[in-house]
Amino acid sequence: MTEVVRLHDQLSRSYWGNAWHGPSLKKVLTGVSAVKAASKPVRKAHSIWEIVLHVNAWLDAARRRIEGEKLNLTDEQDWPALKKEGPKAWKETLQALENSQILLEDTVKQLSEERLNENLTGGTYTVYFQLQGIIQHTLYHTGQIALLRK
Repeated sequence: MTEVVRLHDQLSRSYWGNAWHGPSLKKVLTGVSAVKAASKPVRKAHSIWEIVLHVNAWLDAARRRIEGEKLNLTDEQDWPALKKEGPKAWKETLQALENSQILLEDTVKQLSEERLNENLTGGTYTVYFQLQGIIQHTLYHTGQIALLRK
């Protein structure tokens, strides 16, 4: 198994499931209503919805960086504001998250082993480091969402 295949596998498991650590992001989000997603049970903490927007922003940023774009997220891009609420908007948010996951997985599938050691455009770290980081980032926020659901 190549390192690209291993990274793709871990990226996929973090979102879709069948990982050693426990439930995936998709599983943790299953059954969360728009009302629950927008609620803030912990004062001064982000809501589930805000966390999902943040994770989506970074899945997209990681893909764009790997594809060669020099990109640094602004504070507003890093933690996007919740613009619309309600079941339809929540469903659209979840679909956007899934679309970003699929696009990133497709990008990873096309990587050569050599690309893993290349620095990202304008960056000081490698494609490999970015991929490890996005997997860890997704899992970190999955744990937060799991706690907020309780």
